[in-house]
Amino acid sequence: MSTVVIDGAHIAAGDGTEYEDGHIVAADGVVTRVGAGPAPEARGARRIDGRGCLATPGLVNTHHHLYQWATQGMFADATLFEWLTGSYELWRRLDARTVHETTTAGTAWLALSGCTTASDHHYVFPREAGAMVAAEVEAARAVGIRLDLARGSMDRGRSAGGLPPDSVTETFQGALTATEAAVDAHHDPAFGAMTRVAVAPCSPFTVSRELMAASAELARAKGVRLHTHLAETRDEEEQCRAEFGAAPVDYAEQLGWLGEDVWLAHAVHLSDGAIARVADTGTGVAHCPSSNARLGAGICRTPELLRAGTAVGLGVDGPASSELTGLAGEMRQAVLMARARSGPRALSARQALHMATLGGARCLGRQAEIGSIETGKLADIALWRIDGFGHDAIDDPVVALVFGPQARLEHLLVGGSAVVEGGELRTVSADSAAAAGRRAHRRITAREGTR
Repeated sequence: MSTVVIDGAHIAAGDGTEYEDGHIVAADGVVTRVGAGPAPEARGARRIDGRGCLATPGLVNTHHHLYQWATQGMFADATLFEWLTGSYELWRRLDARTVHETTTAGTAWLALSGCTTASDHHYVFPREAGAMVAAEVEAARAVGIRLDLARGSMDRGRSAGGLPPDSVTETFQGALTATEAAVDAHHDPAFGAMTRVAVAPCSPFTVSRELMAASAELARAKGVRLHTHLAETRDEEEQCRAEFGAAPVDYAEQLGWLGEDVWLAHAVHLSDGAIARVADTGTGVAHCPSSNARLGAGICRTPELLRAGTAVGLGVDGPASSELTGLAGEMRQAVLMARARSGPRALSARQALHMATLGGARCLGRQAEIGSIETGKLADIALWRIDGFGHDAIDDPVVALVFGPQARLEHLLVGGSAVVEGGELRTVSADSAAAAGRRAHRRITAREGTR
């Protein structure tokens, strides 16, 4: 058996339990013991000194667009629809090589921000772009974090009244067939799986009613989850009411898009009734505070969603709409956004950590595997150094992590294996990952030599 022992850390286990000076033992990738005081003797175990550190579950990113690493910093002052319109002209140049590079850069950066599981919503499939899904799966596996690939689709190009150019859309049948193929090829339902696949048409303004409804049927036939963007901006709500005669949540429900197997990205503009309906149906929400602020979309009613019992996770969203492109910083941003809207008791540091861990695991349907440090769960663990300048004057370790400056990630374990060790990536070279991201950016933004 391969055994790892973390000793002497403050442990915030993610299920509400904390140990001021505790230990964690994992064998063959699964937590076998967590508690207060020093760890028992474990012959042949790899021991990690946790003194001066906070141990948390590995962070769970519930909404991302890894391909957008290539277009960071673009259209910096645009609304969402303006930003999308400009970005699509660049994204139509995507191909499998570029997706491999952006996935390498993006997942490497996520790992360095404490993320052990990331859901990536990829919905741009230019014609003749190659095997982009396979390229993404391969790159994420090399970095070593768990990938929840939300295989997206769009069948409403500009000729059909949609936002994207027709060149990045698929036909109704083509989208369904390709999505089913992605599930069949890459979805692993086993405990501890490194790759899962969800069915994820992009949004009501880029996907036909027929494809939204058929996608829900496909997902349930395959036993996988459903994901889409919803209620991100006021513009979207107005368009939804004008075109479909319903608010976004009502439209989603008409198409079978509420339920315990669904999580929605953003959900910024929800009425009291919509929040109640989301909660009552067990639908999850991926809260993306930095992206919502960057695009001026608004502030999600996170406190109300949590009080209603909704599973709320955190998401970075695309690197091109947040530029932060890490996950740990979203905890602080979530607290600040909630308090700016609703006062100093709107959201606590521990609620933010919960959203980044167990709340996110609930959104992805993986709460029995990840999101907390408990016996029998996967040893996905982040160890943060909080005894240095900027943190050493804060007595509460969780407040230090969430309110303080970006903490140094000392170790990151995925299934007990080291992805980050001593603050450095161990699976791939950080320099090579950064170079891959630069190549993707230069290729996508070049004016010549692209499709």
